Formats: sequence, C-alpha cells, structure tokens
Amino acid sequence: MKIRPQRLQKGDTIGIIAPSSPPNQENLERSLAFLEQLGLKWKFGKHVLNVHGYLAGTDEERLQDLHDMFADPTIKGIICAGGGYGSARYTDKIDLQLMKENPKVLWGFSDITFLHTAMGLYSNLVTFHGPMLGSCVGKDTFHELSAKMFQQLFEPMELHYTEAISPLETITAGVAQGELVGGNLSLLASGIGTKFEVDTKGKLLFIEDVGEEPYKVDGLLNQLRMAGKLKEAVGIVIGDFSEAEPKKRKETLTLDEVFADYTANLGIPVVKGFKIGHCQPHFAIPLGVGAKLDADNKTLTILPGVE
Repeated sequence: MKIRPQRLQKGDTIGIIAPSSPPNQENLERSLAFLEQLGLKWKFGKHVLNVHGYLAGTDEERLQDLHDMFADPTIKGIICAGGGYGSARYTDKIDLQLMKENPKVLWGFSDITFLHTAMGLYSNLVTFHGPMLGSCVGKDTFHELSAKMFQQLFEPMELHYTEAISPLETITAGVAQGELVGGNLSLLASGIGTKFEVDTKGKLLFIEDVGEEPYKVDGLLNQLRMAGKLKEAVGIVIGDFSEAEPKKRKETLTLDEVFADYTANLGIPVVKGFKIGHCQPHFAIPLGVGAKLDADNKTLTILPGVE
C-alpha cells in the first residue's frame, strides 16, 4: 500500500513550484483567485519565476524549491505551476526519503510524470495527475469539471469515470483491478532503462500525450512494448492524445490503428477516450491507488488519494 497524503483543509497553505519550464506568469497570477475560492493560502517557491533558457531556473534551484516545500511543515500540499521540460534533469538528486517521511499532496502532470514515477517507486507516495496553475487553471478554457476535481484533495472520495463524461471505446473487453500508474507517454518512455522506469507489473497503466503524431506515439509505445511494460500490465487506460494530427507525411496510420497494434492482442482490458491529460475537461486522478477498469461497461473506478 502506498502512503496517501493527509487531506487538505480550508485555510491550509500550499506551495507553488515550477519543476520544469517557466510557467506563463499572467495565467499563474490569474489562477490564484481559484485557490482562494478553494479556501487555500499559497506560498511561491523561491525560484518559481526564474528563467534559465527553457528551464524555470537551474536544476539546483528547481530541486531546492521541491525540497523546501516538502521539508516545510507549514506547507500542506504542493501544486505545480506548469510542466514543459526538465524535471528528469535532477530526479536522481531528489531526497526521496524526505518525501516518504513528509508525505503531502503533489499535484501536476505532463513533465511532472517523471516526479510521479520516482515518488511512487522510492517515496511510496500517492501523487496526483491533475491540471496545473499556469498551464490550465489560469486560462479562460479552464472547465468546471476540471475545477471540481480539486475537491478530492479535501475529502477522501472514490472517483467514477463513465461515458457521462466522454465517449469511451473498448479495444479489448474484460475487467481488471490493480494499482494505477503512468502518465505522459513520452516521459514514461524516457524513463526506460533508468532507475525511474515505471513498474507496470500487475498494475493498470494509464497513458496520455500531446502534440505527438501517430508515428511518434507508435515509437513510444514500441519502446514500452520492448521493455515488457505493456504485457506486464493487467489493463490499459488510454487518456487524451490531443494535437496528434500528422504533419510530416500524408500517408499515415491513424492513432486508433496504432493503439490497436500495440494493445489489442495483449489479452487484457483496454479502453480509450478518457479526458485525462492535455485537455478540457481534465479529469484529475491519484496515481498509486487501487483502481478497477471495466472494459465491458466502459467505467473506471479509482480509490481515494488522500487520508
């Protein structure tokens, strides 16, 4: 069993960090009103607004903000300002024991997948794959359902995803239960061969991505296939793959054909179409908790992520 962090209470202070690329500052400022609506106070990491090329400060600065927020007892949870690129550059230097000893909410997605995987493996911590402040919450497109998903941080609640949220398609029928792991497909693939390689054995694997055309998704899935990650899973949850239109060549396999090529013959339940990822609404989920994928009835049930 992974460690579930303590639920948030109104009046709590959350830390805001930028573990990857510089967040959109205007959207980040706009997102603070939403935190106020949730009854939360906030504290910026020292280096949130730093810019170091395509990184939000140097590796040392971003790592320091992450460590400081976990070490500070007045900070009850951490919400990322944005993703982009760069969290994997310092993951091998993270004090993962610090997170294990000070379990608290960590919320973000996309490039944050590398941190989710590392903390799941070595801090034994449940983390949250959800919309971030600068890249999602502060935009006009931020959806009511995305906003509602933050309530799971204040009250242990079982999440139920059905076709009432979006149309779903079963690739392979069946029912599977296991710990939910995964995140951004590109980041999962880049972890293969490192000590931060996703463990899918007996688990439900969730994948999503953005801006990757079918041949790129094909290559990423092939990497997972050859590393044994697809066949070790008990089920696969395919989230949102937006902006996947082919740009390089007119002749292409469709994304649906690519998914079928890699998952249809695994003999495990596979369902696609979940609005989890770079999309609105963005259905936020805890990673590291028990979940049940029912491909016959097209439902996903996820246990609470907080105590």
